[in-house]
Amino acid sequence: MTTTREIMTPNPRCIGENDSLRIAASVMADLDVGALPICGEDGKLKGMLTDRDIVVKGIAMGRDPESTPAGALANGRPVTVSSDDDVRVALDLMREHQVRRLPVIEDRLLVGIVSQADVALTLSAAATGKTVEGISR
Repeated sequence: MTTTREIMTPNPRCIGENDSLRIAASVMADLDVGALPICGEDGKLKGMLTDRDIVVKGIAMGRDPESTPAGALANGRPVTVSSDDDVRVALDLMREHQVRRLPVIEDRLLVGIVSQADVALTLSAAATGKTVEGISR
C-alpha cells in the first residue's frame, strides 16, 4: 500500500488567515504556485486559496487586495486526507471534489499537499489519467 505521505509535497508554505490577498499573491508568485493553504493563528488549516480566488472572489468583487485578509475567502470546510491514508483515498477525494490540490493532515495539523503534479510524478500513467479526467469533468 502506498500512503499519501509517500507522494505528498511535505511542509507546504501557508498564508496566514490575517495576511492580505496582496501578500498571498506575492507569495504565490515567489513560489511559482497557484494555490496556498490558509492557516490560522492556531496553526490549523482554515482553507485553500487559489490565484483564481484572489481574482474572481477578491478583485472582481471589488475587494481591496491590500486590506482583505486571505481568511475572508476561506469558505466552508476544506477537503483533506490523512497522511496515513492509502493514496487511493486521496485520488478518490480529488476526483469526487474536483480539486487539484489536497491538503494532508496529521494530528490535526497540515503536513503536506498532494497535487496533480505529485500524482503525475509518482504514480502510473493510468492512475494519473483517471485522476486528471475526474478532476476536469
